[in-house]
Amino acid sequence: MSLDVYFYFDGDCKDALKFYASAFGLPETTQIMTYGQMPGYDGPEADKDRVLHAYLPIGGGMTMFSDVPTGRAYVKGTNISPTVSFDSEDEVRTVFDALSVGGTVSMPLGKTFFSPLYGMVTDKFGVTWQVGVISHS
Repeated sequence: MSLDVYFYFDGDCKDALKFYASAFGLPETTQIMTYGQMPGYDGPEADKDRVLHAYLPIGGGMTMFSDVPTGRAYVKGTNISPTVSFDSEDEVRTVFDALSVGGTVSMPLGKTFFSPLYGMVTDKFGVTWQVGVISHS
């Protein structure tokens, strides 16, 4: 299991990636996937060049970055989501179910193009968690 963090931006994620790479003395990442590069993408044209996923290895952990889709609520300063990666689907289900008690599921557990089992839930304290079998390689 690893605990990582996801930062969200509203269209300026590529600029943020450059800024954080420079601030932490890291090379700029070339590992950037846009919404338009997502398999089967059929979303708004305005989102095609927004960042769906990118990462920088900061402080021994994986710090991930994304632009929110156009029109999604975004509040600067609260744009962070803890992400827990598990080795087994049973662990994912157990933690997801526990976090869901009194919370709101925004993405039910299911297979995605990047994980055999992944989901998102906002717990009863307002923290939005991402959990899944996720590889960082």
